[in-house]
Amino acid sequence: MEIAVRVVNSLVERCFAVVELMANEPSAMRLGEIAEKLDLQKSAAHRMLTVLCEIGWVEQESVTGFYKLTLRLAILGQRFLSGTHLTDVCQPVLEELAAESEELVRMAVTQGETLTWISQAQGAQKGLRYQPEMVAKVRLATTANGRAYLSTLAQTDAVRLAISNGMDDGQTKIPVEELIRELEATRKRGWAISNEEAETGVIAIAAPIILEGEQTVGTLSVAGPSSRLTPDRHEQIAASVQKAARKLSELWPLRQLSLSKGRSAV
Repeated sequence: MEIAVRVVNSLVERCFAVVELMANEPSAMRLGEIAEKLDLQKSAAHRMLTVLCEIGWVEQESVTGFYKLTLRLAILGQRFLSGTHLTDVCQPVLEELAAESEELVRMAVTQGETLTWISQAQGAQKGLRYQPEMVAKVRLATTANGRAYLSTLAQTDAVRLAISNGMDDGQTKIPVEELIRELEATRKRGWAISNEEAETGVIAIAAPIILEGEQTVGTLSVAGPSSRLTPDRHEQIAASVQKAARKLSELWPLRQLSLSKGRSAV
């Protein structure tokens, strides 16, 4: 019986790994590519993909034979967010910061030991408008949001997560020693910056959202073209981001309290 449980858990973990991998890819993927990235036998990957297709999580393109996620994951994610009322409470703060900075504002929340983008507000009304790629997970080592989050952790944990998440994003490779220095500077000033390290021509400034019990629940950032987010604006933007992050940290417990009251009333 114990052996059977272990096998089931392994299969469940592999299925979720397939879904997570495909959620981070913008286009359909070949069977061989999926198997290679997850270090699986092609036959095992094919069996899991067949099951995922049968239950409606994955679909196979008729022409190419490539695999991609259906909208089921996105629909369930939106349904969950709607139920928590998280975006309802936080969105006005994002909109206010976007209007003040006149740049793109984004919020990410912690999920286990990772960060996931969940909401944004565009403040740029003219000229260049920064529109990031549509991915769910936040790269930790090279983005301002990732560094803001890592700065709230112990150094050993921060380095471990950065390495496991990938220190090389294909554009910028960050040495561990440089990351440690950057995180130390982030802790001292209370905000993080990514100066074209995550994306060429883009500056981002972020701060962690920390509750009273010192629990980091997410991060908040302002990002835009380097031609507008010039060095003379960094301190001002950082102060605005930190102020908004503190406001979000005050709203977070109220959201949880209101949900608890709602469940009690039912």
